[in-house]
Amino acid sequence: MLIGEVARRSGVSARMLRHYESLGLVRPEGRTGGGYRSYSGEDIRRIFHIESLRSLGLSLREVGQALDDPGFAPSKLVDDLIRRTRERIAAEEALLTRLGRIGAAGPAGWEDVLQTVALLQGLGSDSAGKRQRAALEAAEEAPVPVEALVEAALSEGDTNVAGALRWALAQSGDEGPVLLAKGLRSPSAEVRERAARSLAAIPGEAAAGLLHSALGHVDVVVRRRAALALGARGDTAAVPTLVGMVVDGVNDVDAADVLAALANRPPPAPSDGTTAAPPEAAPAPSPDGTATALSDEIAAALVRRLAHGAVPPSVRRRVAQALADVPGATASHALEELSHDEDRAVALTAAYVLTLRASA
Repeated sequence: MLIGEVARRSGVSARMLRHYESLGLVRPEGRTGGGYRSYSGEDIRRIFHIESLRSLGLSLREVGQALDDPGFAPSKLVDDLIRRTRERIAAEEALLTRLGRIGAAGPAGWEDVLQTVALLQGLGSDSAGKRQRAALEAAEEAPVPVEALVEAALSEGDTNVAGALRWALAQSGDEGPVLLAKGLRSPSAEVRERAARSLAAIPGEAAAGLLHSALGHVDVVVRRRAALALGARGDTAAVPTLVGMVVDGVNDVDAADVLAALANRPPPAPSDGTTAAPPEAAPAPSPDGTATALSDEIAAALVRRLAHGAVPPSVRRRVAQALADVPGATASHALEELSHDEDRAVALTAAYVLTLRASA
């Protein structure tokens, strides 16, 4: 069979068939009476083998090895092809993601495109300083897709860069919380904690709603992050978790501060149509002042944790410290009892707190 007929039947161009010959992949030995190459049935089968191997992504050099080297291992070849294919797909997906983010930024011209590309490259830099600058610029100068900020925040291990990314997300609007919610469901504990931290930095109802749901999260770190953020926003649903943090000694000082702020909040405005007193006429209660229902609830919640079996002195001391700025009789009575505690450090702590409350 002449080369033209082989090209027609195989779908391989005559130019490519000659290239195969030059590389030694196909060696047609037959000749017509006019001296033209004649391809045998075996030659044609070899051409189809070459095309099949090329369709798997092999180079022509690798095709030659596979066909001519008796020791060539097909399993190793397939493993290499799988690895290279995955790398190629990952690179294509990364490019697709970058293009999508550039499009989402709504560039008005090439200058905007180039600026967005530069910021995306900065967020992915190996330099923490460059990542931090990119995060700050993303919030102040150029629009960067929120998805890129969220991805960076959930993967960032540097404290300063992470803080800049959270700040940038707080300026980015309502899309961030929706994307961060996926981070709360991540199998990685680090990603979940970063998602909770980022949500805590974002104002608004969307983030608050997700933080409220996170109070029931299976991850205790997420629950604690959510409680600190919600308590700082005045959400009383955080009280049980905050009390648990005081007892467990995990961020207990922060938790005690948030509980004190909640306990000293002025009572809510009346809902019966009467006019509430102006803010300047309703100062926050002092530690020995009149307790609100919430301050009594917080004090009672702390005291209840002392009634569960043998409570270590360290827990009693932390509870005494947490009661220091909680107003009302419930807290005062608990501190009076703790001032007679069998552990001297606990007793001295409670007595000192009572002295401070008396002088307030």
